[in-house]
Amino acid sequence: MRFWAILLFALLVPTFAAAQEKPLTRAEYVQLLYAAEKAPAKRAELAETLRRRGIDFVLDDGMRGLTRTKTANNEDVKRALEESDRKRKDPVGTALPSAAEQLDILDKAKSNTWSALDEMPDFVVKQLIARSEAYAGTGNWQTYSNLVIAVSYSNEKGEQYRVLVKDGAPVQDATTQNSYNGLSGATSGGEFVEDLKKIFDKDSKTKFEAFTTDVVRGRRAVVYNYEIDIQNNKNGGVGLKDDKARPNGYSPAGEKGQIWIDRDAHRILRIEYKLTNIEPNFPVKAVTKVIDYDMIEITGEKYLLPILSDFRGTVAGSGKMFEQRNVIRFRNYQKFGTDVVILDDDVVAPETKPTEKR
Repeated sequence: MRFWAILLFALLVPTFAAAQEKPLTRAEYVQLLYAAEKAPAKRAELAETLRRRGIDFVLDDGMRGLTRTKTANNEDVKRALEESDRKRKDPVGTALPSAAEQLDILDKAKSNTWSALDEMPDFVVKQLIARSEAYAGTGNWQTYSNLVIAVSYSNEKGEQYRVLVKDGAPVQDATTQNSYNGLSGATSGGEFVEDLKKIFDKDSKTKFEAFTTDVVRGRRAVVYNYEIDIQNNKNGGVGLKDDKARPNGYSPAGEKGQIWIDRDAHRILRIEYKLTNIEPNFPVKAVTKVIDYDMIEITGEKYLLPILSDFRGTVAGSGKMFEQRNVIRFRNYQKFGTDVVILDDDVVAPETKPTEKR
């Protein structure tokens, strides 16, 4: 059973919490690592604990290696561990800004994001999409498809997709469509406008809370938790392809995540979120998405655009839980109307196939 996600809109009601817990000792952290090894679902909880509490021990290569081994090389845990070590070394420089500055950063980021969306140019970009799947919680990803997609964006038509290469072979008679969800497997979209717009849409009544600090691609960032209640996420939710049991194969959902804001330039660097309150009986059990943004030059001007997206979802089928994953790399942004050129490095056939058809 394959699925796709509809992921939508949000905005800004600041709240600030503050209880400070003691940093993790080495022994406590190792204990949590072993718990995460036995129950992979605890890896996300471990990353959150690291960000909330930090560590009081020197991070060495041995602990980094143990972390990779016990968490199946989980990127979120590794990043949270490095953040904790950075804060241990420089508690003053990595402290959260004052409440007034937190509000100021949010306000300026909101203004800059709307300006970036208003100034969004018409462009074309190449998406390299690696699609894989695994038994839920194992992290044992097996590639089942690689795609090269030409995406064009215009203010008039929005996002338009054209599949150029699938699993190393050119697609004959490729057509341009509003999405690529006609393909089997998990699909997603909205990285250019919708996933930014939803954060600051006033109707979503998003709640914000300054959470921690970070460094992303050399830029100082303040990280905010945010949450959109299901009743305010009017157009958000998750859909399931070929679900005959439900009208439109759809469940409404809320949204909860983090947003990284450049402390100096007041622009979005990264967003991470998961859908919440999915109907309990709906086959799709979880959806998460991570998007990295950067300033990209097109025809001599720089624009805020995605450079990487990691979309994951968990679906129940045949009495088991499976995860599907799309890692999207955005390459060669150019002015609208430019041909997308396929390079040898773009064309990759899957190395492995899933062992069980669903």
